[in-house]
Amino acid sequence: MAVKDKDKQARAQLLRRHDFVLFAIMGILAGCGLIYEYLLSHYAGRILGAVEQVIFAMIGVMIVSMGLGAFAARIFKSYFNAFVWLEVSIAFLGASSVLFLAGTTALANLLPQILMETFALPPDLIPRGGMVSWAHKIAAAMPYVMGAILGFLIGMEIPLIASIRETIYGEHVEHNTGSVYGADYIGAGIGAALWVMFLLSIAPTDAAVITASVNLIVGLIFYVVYRQRIRFGFLVVSVHLLVGAVIALIAFNGTDWDNAMEDLLYKDKVIFSYNTQHQHVTITERIMDPAKPKILSLFINGRSQFASNDEQIYHAMLVAPVMHAAAKHDKVLIIGGGDGLALRDVLRWQPKSVDLVDIDASIIDFFTHPQRKNGKIINQPLLELNEHAFSDPRVQTHFGDAFIKVDELIEQARLYDVIIVDLPDPSHPDLNKLYSARFYAKLHSLLAGDGAMVVQSTSPYHAKNTFLSIGKTVHFAGFKHVEQYHHNVPSFGEWGWTIATKNGLSAKARISNKTQIEVDDGWSTLGVILAAFEFNKHFFASLENIKVNRINNQAAYQYHQMDWEKQQGIYLIEKP
Repeated sequence: MAVKDKDKQARAQLLRRHDFVLFAIMGILAGCGLIYEYLLSHYAGRILGAVEQVIFAMIGVMIVSMGLGAFAARIFKSYFNAFVWLEVSIAFLGASSVLFLAGTTALANLLPQILMETFALPPDLIPRGGMVSWAHKIAAAMPYVMGAILGFLIGMEIPLIASIRETIYGEHVEHNTGSVYGADYIGAGIGAALWVMFLLSIAPTDAAVITASVNLIVGLIFYVVYRQRIRFGFLVVSVHLLVGAVIALIAFNGTDWDNAMEDLLYKDKVIFSYNTQHQHVTITERIMDPAKPKILSLFINGRSQFASNDEQIYHAMLVAPVMHAAAKHDKVLIIGGGDGLALRDVLRWQPKSVDLVDIDASIIDFFTHPQRKNGKIINQPLLELNEHAFSDPRVQTHFGDAFIKVDELIEQARLYDVIIVDLPDPSHPDLNKLYSARFYAKLHSLLAGDGAMVVQSTSPYHAKNTFLSIGKTVHFAGFKHVEQYHHNVPSFGEWGWTIATKNGLSAKARISNKTQIEVDDGWSTLGVILAAFEFNKHFFASLENIKVNRINNQAAYQYHQMDWEKQQGIYLIEKP
C-alpha cells in the first residue's frame, strides 16, 4: 500500500512538472502571438497609410485565421512532432515577415521606374495601370496574407498543447481547456505590456527577431524535454540551428535592410529614421543646387509634414493671420507643432509665454537637442530651421493627449490671447476627436474674449468635405465668427485653415483694419493674407449638407477617408 502511495505521489509530482513546463510554454507563446499581431498590424499601418483602419483589419484577419488554425490542428496525429515543427515555422516566418513586407512594398513602388528604364520610356510617361496597378494591389494585400498565415499557425498552439497534456496524463483531463486558455490569456497580457513598454519604440525588425528567438528557444526546450516522443531528432535540431542562423543574420542586418527598402519609397535620400512610441519618423534630404542649402523633409508614418524649401509659406499662413487678428499676443497656446516651426514664428511676436502641447516627447526632443550619429549632429539643419525655438525660456511644453491636457489648462483657469492648432489631418479616430465640437468647445473656454484661434484644416481642393466640416464644427462649438482661407504650398498643394474669434469683429475684418504687417516673417503681406480668404463663387454651396464633426459620428474622419482615398501614398512630396 505504501509503495502504491509513493508511486501516486511520484506520478503526481511528475505531472505537476509537466504542467509547469506546458503552461509556461503556453504563456510565453501567447505573449509572442500577441506581439506578432501588434507588430504586423503596426507595420502594415506604416506602409499602407490608413493606420487605424489597417490595424483593426489586421487584428481581425489574424483572429479569424487563429480560429481556422485551431480547427486545423485536429489533422495531426503526432502532437509532439507537430508542435516542435510548428514553432520553428513560426520563428522563421515571424523573423522574416517585416523584411518580406518591406520588400514587396518597395518592389511595387520601384516597378514603374524599372519599366521606364527597360523600355526607355520618356520621363512624362510613367506606367500606372495594368501590371503596375496589380503590383500595388498585391503589395497592399501582402500584410493581410502574412498575418493570415502567421495567425493560422499560432492558432494551432492551444489545441496542440491541450492534446499534449492529455497524452501525458493518459486520459481526459478535467478543466484542461480552461487551464490552457488561462495560461494563454495571462501570457497575452504580458506580451501586450512588453509591446507597449519596450517593443513599440524599437525597430520592427528588432522586435520581430526578439519574438522569433523566443519561439525558437521554446521549440528547442520542448524538444529537449520531450525528445523521446519526437521523431527525426537530428533533422529537428538541424532545422532549428538553420533558422537560428537566419534569425542571427536578420538581427545583425535586418534594420539596415528594412531601412534600405524603405528608402526606396521616398523620392529623396533618407538621412535618418527612427521609431517613437507613437509614430515612425523619417527625415529626407534633396540637393537641388550645390550652392544652396539642402532641402530637408519630415515624414511621420509616411506622410509629409514639411519641406524646408517651402515650410515658410505654410507656417506664415498658419501664424500671421491669427496673430494679426488677436488684440494681444502675450499668452499663446499651440496644440501640436512638435517641429517647433510654428513656435518659431510665434516667438517673433515677442509673447510673454507660450504653452505647447504635443503627444510625443521624442519628436520635441529631436527638434530641441543635438542628435549625434557617427560623430555628426544629424539634426543641426533642423535646429537652425526652427531657430532653436524650444530652448527659449518663455516656452513651456506639455506632453500627452491634447484632448485631456487642455482640461488641465482649463482647471488652472488659463486664458490665451492666441490659440494655434497645428495637428495632422483627422486620418484616424484618435485624431478625429481633436477636430470635434467637444474639443473646440474646450478651446473656446481657453480663448480670451478679444483673442483669435486658427486650425490647420487640410486641403480644400483634395479634401473639400473635410475642410468644410472643420469650419462648420468650429462654428458649432460657439465661436461667433468663423472664416476659412487657403493658399498654395508647393509640397502639399492647395492647403486650408480655419480662423475664429469669440467676440467683436471677424478675423478678416480685423486684419483689413491693419495698415501694414506688424511683424515681418519674411514672406507675408497684408494683400496675400486677405486674398487667401477668397474662394470661388460656389465653393460653400454644399455647406448645408456637411455634418458637424462629433466624437460619436466621426464625420471628419469619414470625410477624410473618402476625400483622400485616391490620394494616399507613402510619400507626398514630388521632385520638380
